[in-house]
Amino acid sequence: MESEHHNLKTAPSLSLGRFHISEEYGFLLPNPLKELPDHYKPWMEIANKLAYLIESHQLRAQVKRMPLLNCQFLRDYPEQRLAHLVLSLITMGYIWQEGETKLDEVLPRNLALPLTEVSRSVGLPPILVHSDLVLANWTMKDPESNLDIIVSFPGGESLRGFVLVTVLVEKAAVPGIKALVQAVNAILKPNQDFLLQSLQQLRLCIKDMTRTLGQMHDYVDPDIFYAVIRIFLSGWRDNPALPRGVIYEGVSKEPQTYSGGSAAQSTVLHAFDEFLGIHHSKESADFLYRMRDYMPLSHKAFVEEIRLAPSLRGHILSSGVDQLLRAYNQCIEALVELRNYHINIVAKYLITASAKAKIRTSGQLPEPPQALEERGTGGTAVLRFLKSVRDKTLEAILHHSG
Repeated sequence: MESEHHNLKTAPSLSLGRFHISEEYGFLLPNPLKELPDHYKPWMEIANKLAYLIESHQLRAQVKRMPLLNCQFLRDYPEQRLAHLVLSLITMGYIWQEGETKLDEVLPRNLALPLTEVSRSVGLPPILVHSDLVLANWTMKDPESNLDIIVSFPGGESLRGFVLVTVLVEKAAVPGIKALVQAVNAILKPNQDFLLQSLQQLRLCIKDMTRTLGQMHDYVDPDIFYAVIRIFLSGWRDNPALPRGVIYEGVSKEPQTYSGGSAAQSTVLHAFDEFLGIHHSKESADFLYRMRDYMPLSHKAFVEEIRLAPSLRGHILSSGVDQLLRAYNQCIEALVELRNYHINIVAKYLITASAKAKIRTSGQLPEPPQALEERGTGGTAVLRFLKSVRDKTLEAILHHSG
């Protein structure tokens, strides 16, 4: 027993709590707040009717009348996260209120200053990110645990579905995050049985995430996603509509560039990739690494910790245990399936929807944005990127060394 205790001292075991990851909710913020202190009523009043203000083209005028408030009365981290969600969504609405026409490239100081201030305190960039729109934007509507979103923008039920299905995918990932932590500790110990169980658990979790992602088809209309929702997720880096970026008045005289919201900002697959030892092509890896700067700091630190942990692949190959090799390969295959499924969804919601929009003549939906036509909201050539990520995942399959 002595030697084992000594071992654990030199290699501290990995835990979720250290990285502010919830045992129950994973990377989701547990029970996000819905209200800010009274001082911030002017923000909440706009946030609570954001979709209406954007659709009626009144948001910019409202924002310009908003008092300049600083963030000193935000009492804790959950309040700061709600403030970041509210201010970043108002920002997206402000910039894109008129679509790609009549763009306002200057964020007024009464929005730019508090957004920058709260961004610094939570360690996020001053733009809408996955951890706003998804991780901090869900609430239990009733004891039956029906979900709802806290702050909305145009897109109605499809927007709600888009956010909440993504919330459910994050929730489905929780057993996999736990399995990954157990597996890292089982390599440190080492305990082959425990490692095998953890890999089997991870595979089941990835399959469950794929099934959950399938609910997009039930709740999100591709035409509404493409023509209405997408633009509000778009940023000002690698976006031809805003080639110089956006000036944050009172913060800097130079325009700033930030990527739009992207599934690549979710910590889950970064953690899985690092754990499974999947290496992406330089172009994809550069983008993925940049997206880590759009995650909460503690989540980014968690991914880094997994990257520095002893190599799972090396451990399996040197163990010579066939069952481990098989369980590892089944995790890789499940991840390839998940990535294939994501490619199919993107093809439907982006490529097919774009083709349909070109031939649509009825005026029911707004003109879809042209600038990001074949690109993801994060600014990448999206299908090429996703296929490269999928192919590199497949290449990680292990073969018997003998």
